[in-house]
Amino acid sequence: MTTHNPNNERIKRQYYTYLKEAGRHSEATVDAVAAALHRFEVYNKFRDFRSFHHQQAIAFKNHLTEQRAQRSGEKLSKATLHSTLAALKKYFFWLAGRPGYKSRFTYSDAEYFNISARDVRIATATREQKSPTLEQVKHVLSTMPANTEIEQRDRALIAFTLLTGARDRAIASMSLKHIDLTEECIYQDAREVSTKFRKTFTTHFFPVGDEVRAIVTDWVTCLRNGKLRGNDDPLFPATRVVVGSSRHFEAAGLDRKHWQTTTPMRDIFRKAFERASLPYFIPHSFRSTLVQLGEKLCQTPEEFKAWSQNLGHENVLTTFNSYGEVGSRRQAEIIRSLAQSQHPASSSVHELAEMLMRKMRDSK
Repeated sequence: MTTHNPNNERIKRQYYTYLKEAGRHSEATVDAVAAALHRFEVYNKFRDFRSFHHQQAIAFKNHLTEQRAQRSGEKLSKATLHSTLAALKKYFFWLAGRPGYKSRFTYSDAEYFNISARDVRIATATREQKSPTLEQVKHVLSTMPANTEIEQRDRALIAFTLLTGARDRAIASMSLKHIDLTEECIYQDAREVSTKFRKTFTTHFFPVGDEVRAIVTDWVTCLRNGKLRGNDDPLFPATRVVVGSSRHFEAAGLDRKHWQTTTPMRDIFRKAFERASLPYFIPHSFRSTLVQLGEKLCQTPEEFKAWSQNLGHENVLTTFNSYGEVGSRRQAEIIRSLAQSQHPASSSVHELAEMLMRKMRDSK
């Protein structure tokens, strides 16, 4: 049974290099493209890409709509269809210009991987993002034990995520030198911290409460003074695992290594929210919590711009578009209150509206 095609493998390697070096895409993006190409090759019985014809694209597209996800057993979502076929379209468009292929098919043949405009709208629709309230996160922190060093780390991790809004990959890669308790900030240095798009910026602690800041301060002090950890040691060390007396693996305090993935962080969040009898919220959802807090606290465009930059956004519209959606329940409350008050808008609201209009005009 054929499991690969040598000619296909060679040209795919060239494409992956092109994506990483010229397209500046991440390893995760390249892996997703590789998965899409493998899916097409399996269906196409590993025929040489030189024999590509637009009818193959149509047939594969119809085949994919009937496939079911392994875990859920449901038909593949429109988002999965869209991302898979879009990756194939870009690949064959690139391939149509390569020597040995451009005489076999045309650029327009890649267009047959398109799905309907209706399905694109479904696949790319923006859905309401669930995020915890500030009070819910504080309740979670109040229910978390802090008797062992592992429990102290876990509680500090959730407090730190709320205090800084840092992404989970960035947090997992941070060392003690990246936090400054005196200036109350963290330095997200892209040379050492896994920030999105490898941006370097400083984040000052968000005003989420003295009790939250105290948990993080106590944890950093414990690492530096109690455990004598240095600047290059991880801010949130991985759990040290040993073989216990029962010959089973068990936790034995903290290691001096960083987490290699964000999976342990998500497990900590899941258990913490379950303990507090609340639905699980991923670490990234805390950024939405902070945006909603900023919408309440910021009174001028300058203040919200500073809040946006603190999250690592260069453009304030990114904050609004990605995290600033008003929840459906809150939306109803606002509309009802506006219908009752009928008060003229404040000057700060007018300033913010004008600034957004300028940004939208400039971005066109």
